[in-house]
Amino acid sequence: MPKYHDELDAVLRALADPTRRAVVERLAKSPAVVSELAAPFAMALPSLMQHLRVLEEAGLVTSSKQGRVRTVSLRPGALDVLHLWLDEQRTPAERQADRLGIHLTRTSAKET
Repeated sequence: MPKYHDELDAVLRALADPTRRAVVERLAKSPAVVSELAAPFAMALPSLMQHLRVLEEAGLVTSSKQGRVRTVSLRPGALDVLHLWLDEQRTPAERQADRLGIHLTRTSAKET
C-alpha cells in the first residue's frame, strides 16, 4: 500500500463525481469566480459550493475571497498523487503485456 493512500483516496473520491471533474477541467484553464463555475450547471449555488468544498478538502482547489467575490483556483501539483499512482500501476501492467507478447510469439512460432 503506498504511503500516500489517504491523499489518493481523497482525490479519487473527489473526482468520482462528473460535476467535480467538469469544475477541475474548467479550472485547469484559469481561476474562476464561483458564479462563473456555476453557470453551466443546473443546480443551486449552495449545491455547487458543496462540490467545491469536497474538491478543497481533497486538496485539489483553493479559494480566496475578496469582498463578496470568491475565486477558485486549481492547486498546483494537485493531481501529482494521481499521476504517481498511475505510473506505479502502469509498470506491472506493461510487464504482463510484454510476457503475453513473448508467449504469443513463441506459441505462433511453434505452430508454423
